[in-house]
Amino acid sequence: MASSWLSFSLSFLLVLHGAFAQQRYQQQQGECQLNRLSPQEPTTRIQAEAGVTELWDQNNQQFQCAGVSLIRHVIQSRGMLLPSYVNTPLLAYVERGRGFYGIMQSGCPETFQSSQQMQQGERGAGSRFQDRHQRIGQFRQGDIIAFPAGAAHWAYNEGNEELVLVCLEDSSNNANQLGQFSRRFFIAGNPQQGQQQQGQYGGKSLRREPFESGNVFNGFDVEVLAEAFGVDREIARRLQGQDDQRGHIVNIQQGLRVVRPPFSQEQEEREERQEQGQYGPRMNGIEETICSAKVRQNIDNPSRADIYNPNAGRFTTVNSLTLPILSFLRLSAARGVLHRDSIMAPHWVTNAHKVIYITRGESRIQIVDHRGQAVLDDRVRQGQVVVVPQNYAVVKHAETEGCEWVEFNTNDNAMINTLSGRTSAIRGLPVDVIANSYQISRDEARRLKFNREETLIFRSSGRARSSERVAAA
Repeated sequence: MASSWLSFSLSFLLVLHGAFAQQRYQQQQGECQLNRLSPQEPTTRIQAEAGVTELWDQNNQQFQCAGVSLIRHVIQSRGMLLPSYVNTPLLAYVERGRGFYGIMQSGCPETFQSSQQMQQGERGAGSRFQDRHQRIGQFRQGDIIAFPAGAAHWAYNEGNEELVLVCLEDSSNNANQLGQFSRRFFIAGNPQQGQQQQGQYGGKSLRREPFESGNVFNGFDVEVLAEAFGVDREIARRLQGQDDQRGHIVNIQQGLRVVRPPFSQEQEEREERQEQGQYGPRMNGIEETICSAKVRQNIDNPSRADIYNPNAGRFTTVNSLTLPILSFLRLSAARGVLHRDSIMAPHWVTNAHKVIYITRGESRIQIVDHRGQAVLDDRVRQGQVVVVPQNYAVVKHAETEGCEWVEFNTNDNAMINTLSGRTSAIRGLPVDVIANSYQISRDEARRLKFNREETLIFRSSGRARSSERVAAA
């Protein structure tokens, strides 16, 4: 009897699991039935005391297909983004500026600490702690920073210019159990005091929407908070931030004083060069722990480029092989630079959706779906975003000016297959297969196969434009 009940229970669970899996599969299939793509700009702008946050529309079909959301923080000098956590993994790209940040994981040791020497004769002579806290990291322009789901974090702008952080939140990740959208939980301030503005961006209106994120302490009883922290009621009320009018990005006039080692860019670049000589992550037993894991890597440095063509541009990736924590987040990123009149070969990503954010210039981008139809053929300019669904073919062409971008991938080791160039699918075909597939001669097939010796990025030859001009004449 017991074995029959166990068998029935297991069968029921398998059927239930299959039903949920099928439902999720059908939802994803429906979300990625895209007949047309278009460059996207922020739709919501939230003003705070020391900066602004701009959000792209999570309900947009392109972002729903990829299962991600995108936000951009612009933080003034001496501004701090208040501590918060998100129900999804997060990748941040430092588009401009420098500063430092903290990621708090419960159970991790407070390894940064300062002490003050006590004078002889004072009670408890010797030294005492002034402060101690978890590790703090520094960042600069071009850095990718990885934030695990549910890890509280904050950021501070210590430079003299604006700090711009472009952040991708992966709500389709298994770490998210709250639904299809990301949710941010603040643990300080009164974020809902931020002013939602209907402004202008790129000539388009930004619509007014409520800022749903709030301070979690605000929902607790004051007496309970006072007891939990061992403080009086006034300090407990301060935790709730009900009278705080500053919003989610606050100004620190005197500068933020924390315990941290001096920042040396030369030392960081030297460590990066040492890491480039190693294949794969370093596994020494300490590097693997979540408390000491490296979470930041710079992808702006040309010396780190994976693909480099001095006449055409470069392409730099960061994935779980170079930044091991990304295997935990299941995300990766890349940085691309195209010079004027240069092309990134037509290609597709086999195992990930790709979100492209243009950081400088503009590029003509064409995207083709499985039906052979162009779902996008447009010039995408600085500050705009395009989503490239998995396996959709894409080509970028920087024409009259160069183009730079960062792209986020929904896989920790996104794999690119090219359609032209030395390592392309066409290059791997026998000449006779090419000739018969495209109804061309063997000599034409050889030229099609071998004309391009570059791998991914190359200069535009001008042949197509010349033939177009001749045809027009």
